Amino acid sequence: MNIALVHFRVGETDGVSLEMDKWKTALERLGHRVYMLAGSEGKSKAYVIPELHYKGKVNNKIIKNAYKKLEDYNSQLELKKEVREYAFRIQEKVEEFLIDYNIDVLVPNNIWSLGWGLPAAVGIYNAVKNRKVKCVAHNHDFYWERDKYSNPTCNCIQKMLDNFCPPEDPLIKNVTINNIAKRELKKRKGVDAEVVPNVFDFKAPLWKRDEYNQDFRENIGVEENDILILQATRITERKAIELAIDFTGELARPRNLEKLNSEGLYDERAFTEQSNIVFVMAGMAETQQGYIEKLNAKAASYNIKILYVNDVIEHSRCTVNGRKCYSLWDAYAHADFVTYPSILEGWGNQFLEAVFAKKPVLVYEYPVFVTDIKNKGFEIVSLGSRHTIDEKGLVKVEKGRIKNAAAKALKLLTDSQKRGKTVEHNFAVCDRYYSYERLEAILNKIFKG
Repeated sequence: MNIALVHFRVGETDGVSLEMDKWKTALERLGHRVYMLAGSEGKSKAYVIPELHYKGKVNNKIIKNAYKKLEDYNSQLELKKEVREYAFRIQEKVEEFLIDYNIDVLVPNNIWSLGWGLPAAVGIYNAVKNRKVKCVAHNHDFYWERDKYSNPTCNCIQKMLDNFCPPEDPLIKNVTINNIAKRELKKRKGVDAEVVPNVFDFKAPLWKRDEYNQDFRENIGVEENDILILQATRITERKAIELAIDFTGELARPRNLEKLNSEGLYDERAFTEQSNIVFVMAGMAETQQGYIEKLNAKAASYNIKILYVNDVIEHSRCTVNGRKCYSLWDAYAHADFVTYPSILEGWGNQFLEAVFAKKPVLVYEYPVFVTDIKNKGFEIVSLGSRHTIDEKGLVKVEKGRIKNAAAKALKLLTDSQKRGKTVEHNFAVCDRYYSYERLEAILNKIFKG
């Protein structure tokens, strides 16, 4: 079959883009011809419809007025009119694509679930309805899961969310990425869905230091004998990166530095008085104003070095404006430890990446981790599953949790045998439950049915 995966953007390092790449690979292995349709193509090849752009000027205006404050339109009817007109432009171009590429199945990613691009949700639905094209809606996140989208400014927006996120139609099969979302979709809308978890290619060559990435540490300002703590996610509030900074700060306490100095690191590197524990953030910033400043202030309070390196991280290795750039996988290859303190995730791409990279990982046990992942038997450094919000609006957990996590991490940073057993165990668990082979089996059933 001819299958098209559609999203606002592809070929970037966000979770949806990465998961689309995996579906494309799995579907092609099953013998299908797969196309990407998006508002921007990043480092992947795609059929581009500019009106679908993630940060399109018109869509940004609609988002602002739909969810923050209705101030650029005289009434909700005027806002509704703009959405409908923009949706029609998208519909025309999507129909043209469906015809030209003879698409059998369209796979919208988050377009019929999150509420970000309402004109896209309406326009794409009308296009597939007109052309009678079957769809598999890949719903990574739902609007009711986010405060931003849960309280629209006017009734017309709520009706669009009700009617198009997702639309109910015999042409459409729905997929969620976790069991919580599946149950909530059935409860709220009466819509059934299959669960397709995020996966990774555990048969792929392992990420290692090589000739291309050997200068990664030097280029970002990390010494060879430093400990590189990697936060690979996007920088946004629900990732609770402040917890990772608390953890890194505890790890950098004098008593822990003395232990690192006396025992040395797991790979026989020496940790000297000149060595540092460096907290490195590789993801793009998609945050409200002030959050990064709060992270910087927290890091300064612990006197730990914090680096933002997304300007040299791309979807794949390349040169941008004469500057050498690395893939996210290169960052993992150089990491000594990975932090994943998110308090809300649809599933957990970066958790799988850390396991594939054979790195020990710090995890806050967010709800989906508890319901869908924890029972598989992973060995993690846990921050527990309870948190509060402090007076600065930052997430915090009990100090005892942070201290215990640092103590456990210290063992994994100094004891090569313990570290090896841990990362190999986690790799084997993922290979069993979250491999491409598992994804192929699930998708084969969905696209045949």
